[in-house]
Amino acid sequence: MNTLTHDTIADFFIDFAQDHGDYLTNLKLQKLVYYAQAWNLALYDKPLFDADFQAWVHGPVCPALYTRFKKYRWNPITIRPETATLPDDVKAHLVNVFEAYEQYSGYQLEQMTHAEAPWVDARKGIPLDEASTAVISKQSMKDFYSKLASE
Repeated sequence: MNTLTHDTIADFFIDFAQDHGDYLTNLKLQKLVYYAQAWNLALYDKPLFDADFQAWVHGPVCPALYTRFKKYRWNPITIRPETATLPDDVKAHLVNVFEAYEQYSGYQLEQMTHAEAPWVDARKGIPLDEASTAVISKQSMKDFYSKLASE
């Protein structure tokens, strides 16, 4: 059982973005948390947190995280979460993920995930505009991003 949660990771990203003069939408936040999980699986062979992502129309989504921020719709998340207390290695990993993806909009990140095997494979040919609750397996995330890391 992991001591970190999807909420802890999300709070870090929201806080970090706001500290650097930016606000995140739910869409972009979902993708940052997804990539944090995916790259942790690939680089360190373990999940950051236990929750799963589903292959929704707009890319990978952690349903509980979506529910937490759905009131913001497409608008920036303006709450100021408590600063997450994280181990230094986790914090460094999250900063690396943020810096790698911060230049992309939520829509661009959505399009990126749509082109990647974990989301595509989880949907198993479901039309792009059709709802899905198919789980994106952690193993598929690990396999795909491990291959990217080795290239």
